[in-house]
Amino acid sequence: MLRLAFDIGGTFTDCVLHDPATGVVHALKLPTTPADPAEGVLKGLDALLLQANATPGMIGAVLHATTIATNAVIERKGAATALITTRGFRDVLIIGRQKRYEIYDLFVDKAEPLIRRRHIHEVDERIGADGQVIDPLDAASVDRAIDAVLKGGAKSVAVALLHSYANPAHEQAIARRWAERALHIPVSISSDISPKYREYERTNTAVVNAYVRPVVDRYLARLQGSLKERGFRHELFIMQSNGGLVSPILARRYPVRILESGPAAGVLMASMIGASVGAEHVITFDMGGTTAKLGAVDGGVPAIAPSFEIDSVKYKKGSGLPISTPAIELLEIGAGGGSIASLEMGLITVGPESAGADPGPICYGRGGRRPTVTDANVVLGYIDPGYFNGGTMSLDAAAAAAGIAAHIGAPLGLATGDAAWGVHLVANSNMEHAMRLVSVERGRDPRHYAIVAFGGAGPLHAARLARAIGVPKVIVPVAAGVGSAVGLLRAAPRIDVTATRVLRLDSDVSPVIRDLYARLEARAGEELSLLGDAPGVIWTRYGYMRYAGQGFEIHVDLPGGPIGDDFAARAAQAFRDAYARKHGHRDDGAAVEAVDWVLVATLRRGSDERWRFAAADRKRRSRRSAWFPEAGGYTDVPVLSRAALAAAGALAGPAIVEDADSSVVVLPGDTVSVDPNGHVIIAIATGSH
Repeated sequence: MLRLAFDIGGTFTDCVLHDPATGVVHALKLPTTPADPAEGVLKGLDALLLQANATPGMIGAVLHATTIATNAVIERKGAATALITTRGFRDVLIIGRQKRYEIYDLFVDKAEPLIRRRHIHEVDERIGADGQVIDPLDAASVDRAIDAVLKGGAKSVAVALLHSYANPAHEQAIARRWAERALHIPVSISSDISPKYREYERTNTAVVNAYVRPVVDRYLARLQGSLKERGFRHELFIMQSNGGLVSPILARRYPVRILESGPAAGVLMASMIGASVGAEHVITFDMGGTTAKLGAVDGGVPAIAPSFEIDSVKYKKGSGLPISTPAIELLEIGAGGGSIASLEMGLITVGPESAGADPGPICYGRGGRRPTVTDANVVLGYIDPGYFNGGTMSLDAAAAAAGIAAHIGAPLGLATGDAAWGVHLVANSNMEHAMRLVSVERGRDPRHYAIVAFGGAGPLHAARLARAIGVPKVIVPVAAGVGSAVGLLRAAPRIDVTATRVLRLDSDVSPVIRDLYARLEARAGEELSLLGDAPGVIWTRYGYMRYAGQGFEIHVDLPGGPIGDDFAARAAQAFRDAYARKHGHRDDGAAVEAVDWVLVATLRRGSDERWRFAAADRKRRSRRSAWFPEAGGYTDVPVLSRAALAAAGALAGPAIVEDADSSVVVLPGDTVSVDPNGHVIIAIATGSH
């Protein structure tokens, strides 16, 4: 059976169709349809079926990554939502954390809560941090809160009570009463969504889930209905932030889990590519039309974070809305091909505002009036206006040059080429800073990593970023422009269940841990039953631990197999080893404290190792003028298709390797070649860093 994958981005929707029997992969990029994202998916489905001469009945699975939930939060277009919480804690969302993400900014902007205070209602109850009931739940106060929610016109409701992670009984009682009185309105309880401590983070996660739930529910219902109308009969799977797939039932119930679905798929693809070329340590660089996303693969395994942020203020850490669910570790900044360039106090700035898919950059000819990074790259000669997206779109190079000249060049007294180069450099500088955060500032030595560059714009900027931070190799995979969609094909259904239980591991707590994981396995089993036929489950464990007295924890992979009486001691040793790898030192005499415990259930999947992209590019070879300041500015350079480069062997830069979905810029002194798998490899010149 064929497998179909879609990734909806801010500018383009990427589509791939894979035949596991033959290994043939068909790829396609279409402009995203912001008003109705499902429209782009369905257009891609029809186009790919035509391209592959296939019918809907031949498709065994559709795999989907979407930004529908993310966009609902960022654009504040979610459902009218109310919150029910413990009396005295009405302002948890409003207060947030006292930590300032910009210490010296006296007018710092805080993340705006998704709901107003008047839609937050209190009930009388209290549970302690140990799970003991201090004050029983008052039924009358619950009914009063429900009355207030219904009167306020809410379309979705979140329930987050104090210490419900330790004892969810009161939240569950409210959910039962809610079901009796308001069946038409969905309820999200924090002990189901994020049963972890830290009140603000847990409350906000439950609120986000409630806020986007009706939006995601409508979208997936329409998509499922449309697929069924076209004759599709098999399962649809949705990518989660943690890199695993879930059924639409779970995605509609827990939409907060799919906020970072597209970027997560890209990291999976990068880990696969890294393994195929012998690079276990990889920095992933996904630059699309709206943002650039950076992640890491350590020892062949994507890094997992216990939480992340959404809707950050100017992409500053600590400025966004915290989401307390597991996610592949990513750093996102507003630097994509559509990022708008402007002047502030005589200096060039790029992003975070983007021209998006509509109207898009000036060169798209769809009404865009402000210059973007893509416009600059067209002016610099890095993009062929007649071969953009494989020739399906024709770009207006003259309009791009005029826009750069009017908005950047003339005010600064620069020639158009110099102005475009300035825009390119500023975008690179923003991404270089982000790449240092992902690598050096998180204990990773760039000299031991390779960059896997993908997305429509990633391969164009990757070599300069590698030079800037000292990475010796850049890998541009086949079909890099649809990399996240390819990553979906490598994903497996996965469930992460977690619980907070603060335990000192210097005491005999192994029986407590054994009981805790038994309950987590039961919870995971309930969700696995909603994934359809399970061919087999792989169970793994990890946790978040710290030295006693520390404020925050690190990720620790825990021993597998039966949990014996020595498990606590083995877990403590695993923490010390992980801490030493991350921070370069350890204290074997200090007590270890575990906070969060996680159980992962991954369904076994077949091996799809054969990959052969259909309609392999012809051996195109030409020359054109492109900007390389190392060679004196505009320089006549060779432009080769990937197939032509493979036939030619290694080539020294400057050069451009041109795919249908992206362009690879090779700098003077660097060497580019194609490996047996068809991936472009750039060896960065020694001493160029």
